[in-house]
Amino acid sequence: MDLRILGMDTPFFNTLPHMMDANDHEADKYINAPTTTYVRDAKAMASTPADVKEYPSSYAFIIDMPGLKSGDIEVQVEGDNVLVISGERKRGEEKEGAKYVRMERRVGKFMRKFVLPENANTDAISAVCQDGVLTVTVEKLPPPEPKKPKTIEVKVA
Repeated sequence: MDLRILGMDTPFFNTLPHMMDANDHEADKYINAPTTTYVRDAKAMASTPADVKEYPSSYAFIIDMPGLKSGDIEVQVEGDNVLVISGERKRGEEKEGAKYVRMERRVGKFMRKFVLPENANTDAISAVCQDGVLTVTVEKLPPPEPKKPKTIEVKVA
């Protein structure tokens, strides 16, 4: 499978371990230090695991989204071929007198970007969130018709 489909061909995967542990002051020490926005987006992407399946007529991007409503999720196409899935998971309302003893579920922004292959039909994308699982389906374009040989009439001079 092409790694571009998984979105793993971007430079941030090479520096991700350093960025995950870096605070803003430490990040300034790096040459060509990434911006705070870039680091935040990289963290959001790293913490949003996804499965990608290829079918004969489509690609499916599957991401767990427990507890999110469809209004909390955005699915967009940037440029001509980058699928962006993003949103925000918010902390639930606290009832009076209640306090967290432990908080392990992740809250905050999430995002994933996928470079779509050339045969992806960006005009035929659907997204369905059911039982806490988001499935984004990108239809494939039909293969191009093979070129037929062109016959040239030979004239007598």
